[in-house]
Amino acid sequence: MFTVNPFSELSGLISPLAMQLYVIAMILLVAGGTVLDMIHKKSAEYFFKNAEKAKDQASRSVSVVEKATIAVSTVAVDVLTSGEFCNQRRRLAHLLTMYGFILFAVTTAIMIFGYIGADTPVILPLLWHLGALMLCGGGYWFWFFIRVDVAAEGNPWHRVLRADLFVLSLLATATFALIWSFFQAVGASSLSMLFFGLFILSSTVLFGGVLWSKFAHMFFKPAAAFQKRVAKADGSRDGLPAPADKPEQFGPGIKRLLPKNY
Repeated sequence: MFTVNPFSELSGLISPLAMQLYVIAMILLVAGGTVLDMIHKKSAEYFFKNAEKAKDQASRSVSVVEKATIAVSTVAVDVLTSGEFCNQRRRLAHLLTMYGFILFAVTTAIMIFGYIGADTPVILPLLWHLGALMLCGGGYWFWFFIRVDVAAEGNPWHRVLRADLFVLSLLATATFALIWSFFQAVGASSLSMLFFGLFILSSTVLFGGVLWSKFAHMFFKPAAAFQKRVAKADGSRDGLPAPADKPEQFGPGIKRLLPKNY
């Protein structure tokens, strides 16, 4: 199971061209959904307005070299290690899910475009299955034990909102992929095709539902983190409210304080 390219095994029923066209269609859905999300929520407009406002409030200019250093720091801390999460459990779950998704998506594309009908290097299906397992581990840990609503408000895990579309379709895609691969390996063709169909359905919802999920959010996070670091470097953040971990007087007798158990 773990050393076999499941898409190569599938090529007897579905042509490689059809699989490749499906992958291309999903990429186009993500691109189109992200653009529509930007237009609908005016995310890009808001981002650039904030950047211009910060530039006007800056007390010093940031050199190109300094911006390059900030960009490297942003990638290393905020993107690669998810340094924005203070809660270590949430951070680990996020990293498992993120790197699992990357492994799963990249190896899927490589196996479909490069190794259907050819000998697949063992490392590729191994990484494909590992990525799906990491994704499930991080995703289910988040859903059942870490989700904000569950931890803060005591809402049940089965309370589903539209914002949960991304994580649920992501979990379904990885879960059905693993089950499909298992039944394919043991020769249960009917069950294999059933779960392959569920895998395709959930992945279509995942990539086609960008406009209604938080998928597009991942493209803005690095840019927002970079802008925040630049604003801190040029002094434009000095006029913003103090961080939430520092009590600050906002008016007569009004203070902002953290909960005691923070």
